[in-house]
Amino acid sequence: MGDIRRRSVVVLGVTGLIAPLTLAFTAAPAQAASCTTQAGPYQKQVEKFLGRPVDGKQSATDCKAIRAFQTKHGITPDIGYAGPVTWGVMDLMNKQKAVGSNPNKAGKCPVNKGRIACVNLTLQLSWIQDGKKLVYGPVPVRTGRNGYETRTGLKKIYWRDIDHVSSLYNVPMPYSQFFDGGQAFHSVNLSMWNPPGSHGCVNMTTTVAKKYWSLLKNGDDVYVYGRKPGT
Repeated sequence: MGDIRRRSVVVLGVTGLIAPLTLAFTAAPAQAASCTTQAGPYQKQVEKFLGRPVDGKQSATDCKAIRAFQTKHGITPDIGYAGPVTWGVMDLMNKQKAVGSNPNKAGKCPVNKGRIACVNLTLQLSWIQDGKKLVYGPVPVRTGRNGYETRTGLKKIYWRDIDHVSSLYNVPMPYSQFFDGGQAFHSVNLSMWNPPGSHGCVNMTTTVAKKYWSLLKNGDDVYVYGRKPGT
C-alpha cells in the first residue's frame, strides 16, 4: 500500500487476473535461532505436507525440512518448529491447490461485469474472469495484515504507475494499479506467504504483476471479498 500523488478516475471496463499457486506459514516458540529438537503440536500434519515419515516425532531431517520451508517463506523464528503459523500456511496452500481451475465456484465474484479482477481474501487468491470464463489464474496473493486489511467491495482501477514508490513507506511498488485509495495490485520481492501481510495492497510476484499490468487498464473492475485468516 502506498500514497497516491496523482489520480485519474476512469469508468470503463472490467478486468481481473491470476497465475500459479504456492504456499507457506509457520509458527515457533521463542527460542534461539537454531534447529529445535522439540516436536510441535502440528508435527504429523507438517510431516505429511513435506513428504516426511509421519510419526509425530522431531528428527534432525524433519527439522531441516521444516526450517527450509520457514526460511523460504519468511516465517520467523525459522527453527524448524511445527507450530500453528507454519501449519496455517501449509493448510492454506492445500486449500489453494484444491481450488484448481474453478476459483469462482461459489459465484461470489460478479459474472455480469464482463472482465473483472477478483480477490478472495479468505483463500488469498486472485484471478481474472470474463463473465463465467476464467481468463487468468488463480494465483496466490498477499493482502493486508491485521489493522491494515485490504478493503472489500466492488472497485475500479483508477490510476496505474509502473515505477511507483510509496512515500508512506519509502518502498518501491512496481506495476502499481490502484483501485481503492492507496491500495493497489503491485509486485514485491517476497514470498506470497510471508507473514503477517501487506499494508493493504494486494501483493503479487513480478511475473503475475506484469501479467495483470498487460491485462488490466484504467476503469476495469476489481472485486474484493472474504476475510484474510488472522484479521
